[in-house]
Amino acid sequence: MSASADPTQYRTNYASLGFEVPSPGVLEIVISNPGRHNAASESMHGDLARIWREIDLDDAVRAVLIRGAGEHFSAGGDFAMIERMIEDEATLVRVWKEASDLVYNLVNCSKPIVSAIRGSAVGAGLAVALLADVSVAGRGAKILDGHTRIGVAAGDHAVMIWPLLCGLAKARYHLLTNRPISGEEAERIGLVALCVDDAAVRDTALGIAVDLAAGSATAMRWTKHALNNWLRLAGPSFDASLALEFLGFRLQDARDGLAAIRSRGR
Repeated sequence: MSASADPTQYRTNYASLGFEVPSPGVLEIVISNPGRHNAASESMHGDLARIWREIDLDDAVRAVLIRGAGEHFSAGGDFAMIERMIEDEATLVRVWKEASDLVYNLVNCSKPIVSAIRGSAVGAGLAVALLADVSVAGRGAKILDGHTRIGVAAGDHAVMIWPLLCGLAKARYHLLTNRPISGEEAERIGLVALCVDDAAVRDTALGIAVDLAAGSATAMRWTKHALNNWLRLAGPSFDASLALEFLGFRLQDARDGLAAIRSRGR
């Protein structure tokens, strides 16, 4: 087994993302879209869907840390991508497949994944943050699913994992009302594993990733595989929610919702 992952191949294959190796066996993925709260462009959305298969097969990667650049994790899909989804059927179908792959590839990736959540975590970005095996949020984090405010069903990931993490009552409340959740509240209701001071998020998450990378690879991967059977059981519910979300992008409500959000900013 290699002593350390090679970020060069990832920078070449997934150019929309940043990569570092802060510790042997730990691959750090950085979501970066300056000036847009790290919103996911079309290329980034595709990269976030595909990368987990390569990580799964890379023996040099024993754990993953994923974070956003600067003060935010990710504000979800950017407006340009959403507009193209609304207007162009081919884009809609492609992004639907990517959204499904993003969730299932994360669930099926055998390597333990730790997310470091600061600032905004919304939509597709939130899917990555919460589907990670260990999620560490800053006290000032702003967690928001975001779908119903656009006028589409909560698809990306929420129906699969929110009821398991925080219970059906809280999942219904937050997914229907779209009231933002702070890092402290997210920890209180079980939506994230840990809440720490904003300045300590990355170091705390890295420390966990280093510990996981140092452990027995088979013990980590097989425990993750068994635990994630809970998520696989929810696969049909997730599939339905994703189909309904993307059906919603063909309706006027999505056009009106996007216009309203653009008029007042994210």
